Amino acid sequence: MPANALEEVEPLRFTPEVEARTEPVYQRVKDVIPALEWPLFAPEIDAILRLKRDRNAIVLAHNYQTPEIFHGVADIVGDSLALARRAAETDAEVIVQAGVHFMAETSKLVNPEKTVLIPDLEAGCSLASSITGADVRLLREAYPGVPIVTYVNTSAEVKAESDICCTSGNAVRVVESLGVPRVICLPDQYLANYVAGRTKVEIIGWRGRCEVHERFSADDIRQIREGIDGLVVVAHPECPPEVIDVADFAGSTAQMTDYVKTQRPPKVLLLTECSMSDNIAAEAPGVEFLRPCGLCPHMKRISLPKIRRALETLQPEVTVEPAIAGRARAAVERMLAVA
Repeated sequence: MPANALEEVEPLRFTPEVEARTEPVYQRVKDVIPALEWPLFAPEIDAILRLKRDRNAIVLAHNYQTPEIFHGVADIVGDSLALARRAAETDAEVIVQAGVHFMAETSKLVNPEKTVLIPDLEAGCSLASSITGADVRLLREAYPGVPIVTYVNTSAEVKAESDICCTSGNAVRVVESLGVPRVICLPDQYLANYVAGRTKVEIIGWRGRCEVHERFSADDIRQIREGIDGLVVVAHPECPPEVIDVADFAGSTAQMTDYVKTQRPPKVLLLTECSMSDNIAAEAPGVEFLRPCGLCPHMKRISLPKIRRALETLQPEVTVEPAIAGRARAAVERMLAVA
C-alpha cells in the first residue's frame, strides 16, 4: 500500500491535554472552524507540531489550503512566489509542501540538499499537466530566439526548458525585465492575455487553463451583483478576460489578500479557490465573503492526517533528476532575482 494512503493513518484521541496545547491555535481559527469540528483537527495538529520539532521540519502551505492546515500547522504561507522565496531561506532539514506537486518540486529545486515531502503524490495540477518539456522545445523551434517565460505552475521538466519563471504576481515585471519586443508566456492562456493587456511586449501564449478559475463567467458575476449593494469583486488573473473586465480588482493570491485586508470592503466575492476566503476571513473579521468560489480537487488531497504521516515516515519524498534540476533551478533563481 502506498505510504501516502490515508487508510494507514491511525486516528488520534482528543484529550484535555491536547485541547490545552492546541488552544492558541483554535483562537486563530475559531471564526472559520466550528467548535464541533475542532476535536477532529486538534489531535492531528498537536501531533504535527511535535513531529516538526522532532524532525527539524517546516510546513509550507499555499493560500488554497484549508484553515486547519493554513493557520494550524503551517510555518510559511502564501502564493507560489512567496513559498518559493521563503523555501530558499529556510534552515529546516525537512520541508513538507502542503500544496501540489509542482510546488514541492520548486521547493526541492531551491533546496537540493534538503528532504522535501508531498503528503499526497496525486496532488497534481490541471495547468501543469497542460504542457510538457517536449512542447516547449517545439515552441523554441517555431520561434527561434524568442525568450520563454514559464509560470511556476509547471513541472520541473518544463521549467528546465524555459529561460525564466514567473508567478501571476510578477509576470508583467518578469516579461519586461527581458528587454525584448516579443516573449512566449506559458502555459496559462488567461494569464498570458492578462499580461498582454498590461505591457507593450508582444505575448505569444499557450492553451493551458486552470480548471478552478476557468469556471467563472461574467454573466454569473453580473447576476450576483444584482441586489447586493457595495459588493466588491476580486479576481485572479487565471480567470477568463471577460471576468477580469467586470471585476473591481485583479491580482495574484497575495495581492488579492493584501487588497481585502487593507481596503476591508464589507462584502467580497473572491473569484478563486474556496479555502482562500476562509483563510482571509480568519484574519479580516467583519468582511463578509460571498460564494461562489471554486474547489481545487488537487489541493484538497492534502489533509492533516497525510501531513502527519509524511512527517512520521519521511515519505513520499520529492526528487528531481539532476539533468533537469540544474536548468530548472536556474529559471526559478532568475525569477527570484527579478522579484
